[in-house]
Amino acid sequence: MQKTDGMNYAPKGKPKPVCKEGEFVFAAIALDHGHIYGICNGLTEAGATLKYVYDPDPAKVENFLKVYPNVKAAASEEEIFNDSEVKLIAGAAVPSERCALGLRALDHGKDYFTDKSPFTTLEQLEAAKKKVAETGLKYYVYYSERLHVEGAVFAGDLINQGAIGKVLQVIGLGPHRLSKKDRPEWFFQKDKYGGILCDIGSHQIEQYLYYSGAKDATVISSEVANYGNPDTPGLEDFGHANLLGDNGTTNYFRVDWFTPDGLGTWGDGRTMILGTEGYIEIRKYIDIARENKGDNVYLVNKEGEKHYSVTGEVGFPFFGEFILDCINRTENSMTQEHAFKAAELCLIAQEKAVKIK
Repeated sequence: MQKTDGMNYAPKGKPKPVCKEGEFVFAAIALDHGHIYGICNGLTEAGATLKYVYDPDPAKVENFLKVYPNVKAAASEEEIFNDSEVKLIAGAAVPSERCALGLRALDHGKDYFTDKSPFTTLEQLEAAKKKVAETGLKYYVYYSERLHVEGAVFAGDLINQGAIGKVLQVIGLGPHRLSKKDRPEWFFQKDKYGGILCDIGSHQIEQYLYYSGAKDATVISSEVANYGNPDTPGLEDFGHANLLGDNGTTNYFRVDWFTPDGLGTWGDGRTMILGTEGYIEIRKYIDIARENKGDNVYLVNKEGEKHYSVTGEVGFPFFGEFILDCINRTENSMTQEHAFKAAELCLIAQEKAVKIK
C-alpha cells in the first residue's frame, strides 16, 4: 500500500467473499487515477471476479496486469461492453470523462462504479440521473475516505449505536500531498478535474451526509485559492465550505494540497463529529508524532474517554454490500440518492466558490 502518495493509495483488507467465483463479474476501464487499484482490491476481496481491463495507454494496462495477472487485456471498450457475463464497469477516468464512460456502461446494461468525483458539471449529473431513471441501473461512487478507511467505518458504527447521541456537526479536514512532479497534465486543468471542492471536497460532503443523516443541504459559503502554485494557475490548492443540512446539522470542511514532506503519510485526514452526548475524532491515516498508524478513533461521552485502534478489526463492508446490491437490486450499501446528492452538493459548492487569491 502506498502511504506517501494519495493518488496511488490502495487499501487492502481481509478477503470476505459474499459470492462464489464467477458469480459476479466486473471489468476495469480507464486507469487514469490510481484509485482504480483500491476499487478493484475492495471488489475482489468481497468475491467479485475481475475479468477484463481496458485503457488506451498500453503502459497503464501493463502495470495493471502486474498487480492482477489473471485479468484479460481487452482490445477495446466494446469487447467488454458486448460480454454479457460482465455485470459492472469500474472506472477511474479523468474526472471530466467519468460521466461519459458511465453513460456508455449503462447503455450496455452494466452497472457503473466510478472513482470520485463522478462529475465535473451539473449537466453531467442531470444526464446520469436521467440515464439511471431510464435503465434502473446503478451509478455508484468510490468515496474512499469513508468506504475504505476502517476508522471511518467504525465511527459510523459508534454513531449508529448512539454513542454520542444525535449528531449536530461534522468537521472534515482533508489535506493531501501534492507530489507535483508525479501528477498527470489533467490534474492541473480545472476543466478536467473540476476544482478542489468538486474533487477532494466530494469525500468531505459525502461523509457529512452519512454521519449526520442529512438528506440534503444548503451551501452557505465556499471559497477556493491558489496560494502556493502560481506556475500552475489552473490548480486550486486550497478550499473550504460551510453547509447547513435539512435536519439542522452543520458541516465545515477544508481541503488542501499542502501536506509537508515530513509527514509519514500523504495526508493527516481527520473528521470531528459532535453529538448531543459526546464527540468523536477520527485520525484516519496517522497519529502524528506518536505512531505511523491510521484508523485511530477517539470517543468522549458520559462514560469517559476511549481510544480505539481498529486497523484490521473492522474491514470494508461496503464492497460486499455493494456486490449484493447489484445482484439483488437492493440499496443497502448506499442509496443512489445519496451518491448523487453528495456529488451535487460538491458541484454547487464549487460553482458558488469565491476565489480568494
